[in-house]
Amino acid sequence: MQLKIREVATLLGVSDKTVYRWIKAGAIPAYRVHDQYRVNRMELLEWVTSQKMPVSEEIFNEPTESEETVSLARALDAGGVFYRVEGTDTPSVLRAVVDTMRLPEGVDREFLFRVLLSRENVCSTAIGGGVAIPHPRNPIVLHVTQPSITLCFLENPVEFGAMDGQPVRTLFTLVSPMVRHHLQLLSRLGFALHDAGFKSVIDNPGTREVILAEARRVDRLLDERNRSAAE
Repeated sequence: MQLKIREVATLLGVSDKTVYRWIKAGAIPAYRVHDQYRVNRMELLEWVTSQKMPVSEEIFNEPTESEETVSLARALDAGGVFYRVEGTDTPSVLRAVVDTMRLPEGVDREFLFRVLLSRENVCSTAIGGGVAIPHPRNPIVLHVTQPSITLCFLENPVEFGAMDGQPVRTLFTLVSPMVRHHLQLLSRLGFALHDAGFKSVIDNPGTREVILAEARRVDRLLDERNRSAAE
């Protein structure tokens, strides 16, 4: 979650001017978004802890929205569905995917590309069946404001080191602002890829509207199961 300067000042119990002074001195990590500073809540928490500062207890409470269950359909809608994405190998495919992704202005695409490529070099995110799910191990470093999944169908299948030996033709690239959202989306996507209806419109790519409709159906199914389990 990105905080405005006034929110940071309130949490730290100082003036806006003091926060600006700390930012300019490099004490607090901050990012420019549309000519305004934003501070990542998790990084602020880490800085405050290291400085042993007396601050408002609110800084240690995750925002209310983090308790909400994320939606697979909303994440796909935010990230977008793209067809005939180019690439001849893992690096060129990831480069094309990152260039295609809908990302906030403050996100460093080159950094994201390096993070994704490094992850693939350590362990392939190909899960078999021609599908890969590239995602960073630590979503916090990306400074995005909402969870998203960018779905890319490749122009040509590419070798990705999958356990089943099949080349990858479909990539779900996942980014999120919070670990909780990150794990929830991975869980929902994993369930969806075992759902016959959703898998069908991925194996034989349907239109964006058809794919989102299937994602909404999967969301409803999972929400109903979760409600039943909670009763």
